[in-house]
Amino acid sequence: MKVSLKISAQTRSVLGKQVDKLRKHGKIPAVLYGHNVASLPLELDKKEMLDLYSKSGENTLIELVVDNKPARTVLVHDAQHHFLKGDLEHVDFYEVKMTEKIKTHVPIKFVGESKAVKDLGGVLVKNISELEVESLPADLPPVFEVDISKLQTFENALTVADLGIDSAKVKVLAKPEDIIAKVSPPRSEEELKALEEKPVEEVSAVEGVVKEAPADSAEGEAGAEKETKKPAAAE
Repeated sequence: MKVSLKISAQTRSVLGKQVDKLRKHGKIPAVLYGHNVASLPLELDKKEMLDLYSKSGENTLIELVVDNKPARTVLVHDAQHHFLKGDLEHVDFYEVKMTEKIKTHVPIKFVGESKAVKDLGGVLVKNISELEVESLPADLPPVFEVDISKLQTFENALTVADLGIDSAKVKVLAKPEDIIAKVSPPRSEEELKALEEKPVEEVSAVEGVVKEAPADSAEGEAGAEKETKKPAAAE
């Protein structure tokens, strides 16, 4: 794999909760580490990082230039987002050595159109969305493309073996017979009718569920639940 993406960073002295100040000024905190590589706190330009991440994901080789020194070859090992807003908040870079194999996950991209879905009304079932692989950094595929046009009937299935991966370069840590995708037939009218007619169970009939006593009863007041305080999320 040719390294075609590049980004600059600066060493970071702001640590802990103070990193929020960086984010307010258009920066993203990051950290660089790797095999026999000392952990190094960094800061990045937010716009540059968002642009790069939209192209790279987490399994594309990147040239990382820190403080205008010679570039390091890295992968985005982890990208943390705000739990509500979804904004990118922190990035972990993993420095690789081109002569050492690495393990990572490669996403699966589904392409094409299935006849079993389009013409027969089936439902595409995606069993696997990514595969763990082991390879040299230069042999790491950015994505596995799966052509679902091969799914013409409900009996067809696409497996790991169908990807045609060069096992001499890339070792897939999954069984060849593992099913990646298939098409399930649509439910019959009888099945749909049976689902509609299925009675809803009473709450009290479900094992382990007990109806609460009325709030104004003595027993209800005595058995009122105490509020449990949840631990605060780590900063």
